[in-house]
Amino acid sequence: MAERRMFAKTIIASDAFLDMPLSARCLYFALGMYADDEGFVNSPKSIARLIGASTDDMNILLVRRFLIAFPSGVCLIKHWRINNYLRSDRFQPTKYTEERNQIMIEENGAYVLISERYTNGIPNDGIPRIGEIREEKVSIGKDRIEEIAPPSVAASNTRFTKPTVDEIAAYCSERKNNVDPQAFFDFYESKGWRVGNQAMKDWRASVRTWERRERPRKPQADKPSGDKYKRED
Repeated sequence: MAERRMFAKTIIASDAFLDMPLSARCLYFALGMYADDEGFVNSPKSIARLIGASTDDMNILLVRRFLIAFPSGVCLIKHWRINNYLRSDRFQPTKYTEERNQIMIEENGAYVLISERYTNGIPNDGIPRIGEIREEKVSIGKDRIEEIAPPSVAASNTRFTKPTVDEIAAYCSERKNNVDPQAFFDFYESKGWRVGNQAMKDWRASVRTWERRERPRKPQADKPSGDKYKRED
């Protein structure tokens, strides 16, 4: 595994990155240094404790899509291939093959979960494999997507994905509001994640709606009545 790591200015100088707290940005750099040659990190929580980062910092990186998390506890740096490129004679494929087979490479070089792009029945020949990522031109462009996934499948991936309590908590922490993440989750869970008669499309927008409702209203000053002015006149 290579001992040197790089970070692209297009990523770390972006507004999305710089808007995060300093502690979350430091955690991103630390994870980048400990990642393997494909961007996988097997002990992200230990690294966070090592540098004094909090759970909120990890959640912010996940919510902002700088990290991809897997049920195994392994995480993946989404823009790894944009940050780093290794010569084939120095490259060592990741040992986390199960997680590797769940992701694909976008046209801009970023990783993305296959489940976020397609649903059922995606042919294996449409998924970049470990040996293929050594080529600079490996990507799935628009023409290839249309070939392996019909428009109905591609469109279905825009459907709503229910957030976790941790994701809600990270977003509320980022906005510094008074919304209770567990109460928000329980309320919409009981409603089947529907807003009125419509299926929810953007849970973050619903959080902002709760945020506005819970802001303390300024008491209105008593307005002088007409009788008062009449008496004074």
